[in-house]
Amino acid sequence: NTSRSLSIEIVCCNASIVEGRAGRTCGRFAMGATDGSKEHSLLATASIVFAWYTSNIVLLLLNKFLLSHTSFRQPVTLTLCHMAACVLLGGLASVTGLMRLHHPRSGAQAGKIAALSVLFTATIVLGNASMHYLPVSFTQAIGATTPFFTAVLAFVVQGSRESLLTYATLVPIVAGIAIATHGEPLFHMLGFILAASATAGRAMKTVLQAILMADPDDKLDPLSLLFYMGLCCIVILVPLSIASEPNAAWIMIDMGSKDNFFYWWLLINSCMSYLVNLTNFLVIKYTSPLTMQVLGNAKGVVAAIVSVFVFHNPVTVSGVLGYAMTVFGVVLYSASKRSSPKRVQSSQDEEVAAQPFRGHTPSSKA
Repeated sequence: NTSRSLSIEIVCCNASIVEGRAGRTCGRFAMGATDGSKEHSLLATASIVFAWYTSNIVLLLLNKFLLSHTSFRQPVTLTLCHMAACVLLGGLASVTGLMRLHHPRSGAQAGKIAALSVLFTATIVLGNASMHYLPVSFTQAIGATTPFFTAVLAFVVQGSRESLLTYATLVPIVAGIAIATHGEPLFHMLGFILAASATAGRAMKTVLQAILMADPDDKLDPLSLLFYMGLCCIVILVPLSIASEPNAAWIMIDMGSKDNFFYWWLLINSCMSYLVNLTNFLVIKYTSPLTMQVLGNAKGVVAAIVSVFVFHNPVTVSGVLGYAMTVFGVVLYSASKRSSPKRVQSSQDEEVAAQPFRGHTPSSKA
């Protein structure tokens, strides 16, 4: 009996030891799987951010190339090509099941989308037109002043007030662009007016979108909103292109006959306009609003630097310092908005001013 009980105890002890080893092995396996999933998620996020940066920069450079370095100087028609690509690729993604397209729930909601599309069309056309007169680096500096226009328009339109600290951060934003403007060797007044108007228009769209889409039932996910705004933009741009650029089609045909790559440049440029919005949506989904703001500020700086190397436009010390001061002011503005108890709108909506296609950030289930 004693030997039998002793053998039973030894067996139980060995079993517990085996179970312990198995448990530790399973724990290490689970930990390894978790680490692997984190690494995979980090790699996916980094890839999306890289695609977002690349598509934005390529779109800017191609816009500048087509509108300034070729005889195709038709900003309205170019914007029409962009919107047509957004609608076609968005519809194709919906048909193939890659993206679920949500439809407007009511006529009132469709009317709000149409109203936003009018302002959206104007800002894109103005921005593209400014590319003919100004270097990309300077347009990026002007675009960085979006928070200034957003704060001013939110006060005028909505009566929204910010803290004194937030208003104080607007000073380096305005001072920086003033210094950059003074030091810009290729300054052009009409181009500056067009770029500043486009920036103000994007800020105005952000404020109006916060008002018109305040009801949760009126909000669409960004890609669906882009699809329907693109349709409205096409309706606006077709007659506008015919009236303001009646020879655009003949110019395209003539350029295509002389340069076999022209149609490819135009096709890539148009597709990039959709890819910019697709990657923008994915960056929102996989990162935080704070990360989105930081990445957005850095993206403008990277685009400006790359454009200088590509087009070899001259830069000055005062221009660089002015742009740096503006970006620093934007960083301070974002920080003060996050710490302020009163906010005009979410940090995501404010960051979107420079990327006007976005509407409502959908949940992960959308």
